Amino acid sequence: MSAFFVLLRRELQAFLRTPTGFVIAAIVLLIDGLLFNSFALGVGKRLSADVIRDFFYFSSGTTIIAAILLSMKLFAEERQTGTLVLLRTSPISEGQVVLAKYAAALIYLGFITLLTLPMPLLVMVHGKISIGHLCAGYLGLFLLGSACVAIGTFSSAIAENQMVAAIVSTAIIVFLLMAWMLARVTEPPLSDFIAHLALFDKHYQPFMRGMLHSRDLVYYLSLTYFFLLLATHSSRLRRWS
Repeated sequence: MSAFFVLLRRELQAFLRTPTGFVIAAIVLLIDGLLFNSFALGVGKRLSADVIRDFFYFSSGTTIIAAILLSMKLFAEERQTGTLVLLRTSPISEGQVVLAKYAAALIYLGFITLLTLPMPLLVMVHGKISIGHLCAGYLGLFLLGSACVAIGTFSSAIAENQMVAAIVSTAIIVFLLMAWMLARVTEPPLSDFIAHLALFDKHYQPFMRGMLHSRDLVYYLSLTYFFLLLATHSSRLRRWS
């Protein structure tokens, strides 16, 4: 496990020592701030719960974009620079490599997400917010980000460069986002299965409203595990190909 933590620290330092990580954080916070001011606070008198719901609605979009940008470099950048060969000859398993890179991107994404906390707290100046609603919303953001980072990790593991990795992960995420539309034009029981695949419509909206369901937790955790497993197998196959 010592090799895992060494790699985890290395990956976290990569986000902190290069301008890319700070640029992504700045863009996410800027967009979240503008949207919060325009749509959450700037539409006259509203219930505090509605303001918080809208905040988590548009924050989901910036979280997805940030997850793609942070994860696209995990393997693809090292493949481009030639350092991936050195990593694969080190005494660490493919699973640990994938998990360390994924964890580093998720931790940094979680850090960016926590920096948005002052925005919903501003509602307390003229209104009241439920701590449970706030916690459920941020848990939903974290789980959504976790699944998207896992998808990005898989895409980076199979792509030759960062641009391809971003395109692949975007395509997968868009498909999962639009699955609810496909479910509407198919017949049961296939439509029910496709509807449950929807990344946002069925599983994230309860978090926006402050509700917590075990099925939504299972969905995001399962999606994360599935794509990390794919990333591990893909990385292992590329090593021996």
